[in-house]
Amino acid sequence: MKSASYFSKVELLLWGLSFGLIVFSFLLFDRVNFLTLAASLIGTTSLIFNAKGNPIGQALMIVFSLLYGLISYTYSYFGEMITYLGMTAPMALFALISWLRNPYGGNRAEVAVNRIKREEVYVAMALMVLVTLFFYYILDYFETTNIVPSTLSVATSFIAVYLTFRRSPYFALAYAANDIVLIVLWSLAAIESMKYLSVLICFVMFLINDLYGFVNWKRMEKRQISMT
Repeated sequence: MKSASYFSKVELLLWGLSFGLIVFSFLLFDRVNFLTLAASLIGTTSLIFNAKGNPIGQALMIVFSLLYGLISYTYSYFGEMITYLGMTAPMALFALISWLRNPYGGNRAEVAVNRIKREEVYVAMALMVLVTLFFYYILDYFETTNIVPSTLSVATSFIAVYLTFRRSPYFALAYAANDIVLIVLWSLAAIESMKYLSVLICFVMFLINDLYGFVNWKRMEKRQISMT
C-alpha cells in the first residue's frame, strides 16, 4: 500500500462522498452525538479498505462494532448491541487474523480470495438459523424495540461475518442485505427522533460501499485466478 494511487478515482470519490454526506447529515440533524459521527466515519473507512481486501478494514470494523453497540443501546436496540458486541466484533477479530494469515502473493495489503464449497454454504445457513433462533429469544426477553427487523439483522450479520472470515466475495452481498435491514431499523428510529437520521444516512452509504465491495472482490477473484 505504498503507492499514492492505491485507491482508484472511483474509490476515492465513493469515500469522499460517504464522508461528506455523513458529516452533512450530522451537522444538519444531530450536532450533539459525536459518538455517532465517529462510528459512521470509521465504519465507512473500514468498508473502503474491505473492498480492497485489506486487513486494515477488519481492524477498523472492530472499532466500529464497539461504537455501534453503544449507539444501539441508547435506542434500546438490544439486538444490534448484542449482535455487534457479542458476534460482529469477535468475528471481525477472527477475520483479521484470517486475512493476515492468507495474503495474496505475499502482499499483506490484499487477502487471497477463497471459494467455499456448496456443502459449506449449507452448513453456514444451518448455523445462521440456529444462531438467529437463539438470539430471538434473548431479544424477546429484553423486550427489544422492533424485534422482527432486529432478528433479521442478526441473521444477515451472522452470514456476513462468517463469509468475511472465510474470505468469500459474497460477504459484501451479505453485508448489503444487512444494510437494508438496518436502513429499515433506523428509519423507524428516525421517525421518533431526527437525531438518528444521521445513522440512517450512514447505512445508506454503507449499502453503496458494500455493493462496490462485492464488485471489486469479484474482480480480485478473477485476477488472482488468472495469475495462478
